Order: sequence, then C-alpha cells, then structure tokens
Amino acid sequence: MDIGPRGVWLSHLPEGTADLPRAVEDAGYDVLWMAGGIRPGVFDQIEQVLAATDRITIGIGIVNIWMETAESVTAGWHRTEERWPGRLLVGLGISHAPLVDNLTDQTYRRPVATMRSFLDGLDAQTDPLPPERRVLGALGPKMLALAAERTAGTHPYHVTVANTAAARAGVGPGRLVAPELPVVLTSDVATGRETAREALAPYLGLPNYTNNWLRSGFTEDDLAGGGSDRLVDAIVAIGDVDAIAARVREHRDAGADHVCLQVLGPRSHDAGAYRELATVR
Repeated sequence: MDIGPRGVWLSHLPEGTADLPRAVEDAGYDVLWMAGGIRPGVFDQIEQVLAATDRITIGIGIVNIWMETAESVTAGWHRTEERWPGRLLVGLGISHAPLVDNLTDQTYRRPVATMRSFLDGLDAQTDPLPPERRVLGALGPKMLALAAERTAGTHPYHVTVANTAAARAGVGPGRLVAPELPVVLTSDVATGRETAREALAPYLGLPNYTNNWLRSGFTEDDLAGGGSDRLVDAIVAIGDVDAIAARVREHRDAGADHVCLQVLGPRSHDAGAYRELATVR
C-alpha cells in the first residue's frame, strides 16, 4: 500500500486545535495519524477529523484491540468508507499489560495469539476490513511476521533506526513500514533532550517498548533514571529542521516507506511547527 512518504502523528486534539488537521493537510502531508487512545469509541474522533479535511489519509495509530471488538471496528470502517471512501488506514495494536489490567476488566493475554484471534474475528465479518487497509503496531519478531501475513505492514511507535531496520527485515519486501518519529524542534539540544525525556517517561514502564529497545542493543542502564542520553537521542530527533530531516533519511535508508512526525513539548499541537517540518523528505 502506497501512502506517500510523509505523515504527522497526533496524540489527540486539545481544545482550540480543531483547525490543526486542515493545517496539516494544507501543508502537504500524506497521512494524519491519530492515536487510538485508551478508551472505546476511537472512530468518533476519526470521523470528526475526516469531516474536517478533504483529501488526506487518516491513519489510526492504533486501535487498542482490548477497547474495541471485531464488530465495532468493522462497523466504524463501514461508516467511514461510506462517507469518505479510500481515506482511512486502520492500525491495530495489542497495547500493554499494565494498561489493560488497570483500565479494563480483562486480563492481558499472549499478544500474538490474541492479535491473531482478533484478525480472525475481523475476517469473519460480512464485508470485512480489507487486509490492505490495516496495519499492526508491531515491534517484536513474531508480531512483525503476523503483520506481514495478515496486513499491509507495520506502524511502529517510538522506535530507533535499528528498530526500523528490524521491522523491514521482519515484514519483508512489499509490506509497509511506517514508523512514528518523535521530534523536538529546537536550537537548544540540551533543553530539547529534557523535553524528550519527559515525554518518554511513561513508556519506560511498558515492557513492549523496553523489550524492543533492549533487542536493538540498549541495556537496563540505558532504561534507568529516565533514560540515558544515548537512548533518548536514538528515539527522538532533536534539533532544527535539517537535523530532523537527517533522522528521517536514516529511517528511510533503514527501510521505512513512510515516516510520521510527532512534535513533542510546548509546540506539540502547533500548526506552525508542522508547517516548518513540511519540507522534510
């Protein structure tokens, strides 16, 4: 699936930022990715964003499969496809044991088997969500293999260049690799690193992410104390537009087809920041 090379990733739309999706579209990005969140009802916000834009593809990054069902995803897909045909890409993810155990009445189970069962449920629906219009938020080797087998590819989150290379190897040629890249647009790298470290803090307690970073050569020491500079710098692109463009090229050289930028820090929902980054290739 060709979704173009450039995207934006947004965690949510805070009050007062309703015009941001249109600004992203007008800046020429190919895809606007919206977080799936930790509550049911993700398609409600997605429909609002589709209605506020004209051409840009909207990607869900990702639908938390513990918060939705095969039936609710299929229904959401049909609603959007009827009104905005061809504009939605559905990312599906397994989430994390601490979140699922704390926020739902379910118990986290074997990730790959659970995702495979969910995909089976999707495929059993009448007029199901096509495999070419869905991706997995896959990180580990087994989930990447499942993404290659059952979907268009993978949309990994908070990954290093080495992780992107592993994703390409894991899904093989002909499958989409579309990593999210967190960035801090700044001329002060030291301050930018602290902004990045603050944003990364919640993820240092989630094993799916930490295991992925350990697989790529980091150590437990890198994960301690809020994350080493080496870890922070590898995950987050910090600097001016040229520095961020250089990191995007590294991901593309490692096998990414598409890189979507998430601006961290005080400019996280600033249309101006995304306009500045619109020249990044």
